[in-house]
Amino acid sequence: MEDDIDELAQMIQSAGRAVVFTGAGVSTECGIPDFRSPGGFWTRYKPIEFDDFLASEETRLEAWRRYFNIYDAVAQAVPGPSHKVIAGLYHAGIVSHVITQNIDDLHRASGVPEEAIIELHGNGSYAKCLSCGERYEIAWARAQIEAGRRPPYCSTCAGIVKTATISFGQAMPEAEMARARAATFDADLFLALGSSLQVFPAASFPVMAKSNRARLVIINREPTGLDALADLVIAGELGDVLSATAERLGRQQIAC
Repeated sequence: MEDDIDELAQMIQSAGRAVVFTGAGVSTECGIPDFRSPGGFWTRYKPIEFDDFLASEETRLEAWRRYFNIYDAVAQAVPGPSHKVIAGLYHAGIVSHVITQNIDDLHRASGVPEEAIIELHGNGSYAKCLSCGERYEIAWARAQIEAGRRPPYCSTCAGIVKTATISFGQAMPEAEMARARAATFDADLFLALGSSLQVFPAASFPVMAKSNRARLVIINREPTGLDALADLVIAGELGDVLSATAERLGRQQIAC
C-alpha cells in the first residue's frame, strides 16, 4: 500500500483539476452507519417510496417518524479524517468540486464551500416544500408534527414539506446532475472515495470521467464493480489512506 499511496500523491500533485466523488465510507468513519449495509438504517427503517409519501398523511407521518430516528442518530456527527483531507485539497486549489451521495452535510461542515458541493441525493439537515421550494429546519417540522399530530405543510403555499433528500422513486435533481456532469467532464483526475459504486445514476460519473480521459482512482474497503476501469485502486480504510497521502503531499500544501 505504501507504493499505492506514493502513486496517489503523485497523481494528485500533477492534477490540474481534480474532482472528488464520495460515498458512505467517508461518513462511516464519523460513526454514521451505512444505509445499505447489514445493520444499516434501511434494515431497521424500511424506505418509503416517494409516491407512497405523497399519497397519505398517515404515510408522511410514518416517514417523518423514521427520519427523526435517523436524524437524531447522526445530528451530532462531526467531520472525520477524510472530510478534512478533502477540504484541504479543495483549499489548496487541487479539487474543484465534491460530488457526494451522502446527505449528512459534513462536507460543508468540514470547510468546503456550498458552491463547490454537489449533493446528488439531497441534504438531510433541513426540509423544503415540494411545491415552492421554501426551506424549513428539521426542528420546525418536528414542532409542527408534535403540535398538530399531522405532517408539516408549507406556511407560504400550503404544499407538502419533506426532508431535502431524494427518496426512492423520486426524480434525481436535474440541476445537481447537470453540475456534476459539467464538473466531471472538466476533471483530469477523478477520486471515487468510500463508495461501492453500485447505485446509479450516481455511479455513472466515474465512468464519464474515464471516458473523457481523466485518470480514475478508487479507494474503498471492498471491491467495486468499476475497479477494472480505474488507473489506481486502493483497498483500505479511507481515512488512513487519505491522511497518509496528505503527509506525502506535505502539510504546507494540504492544510487539513
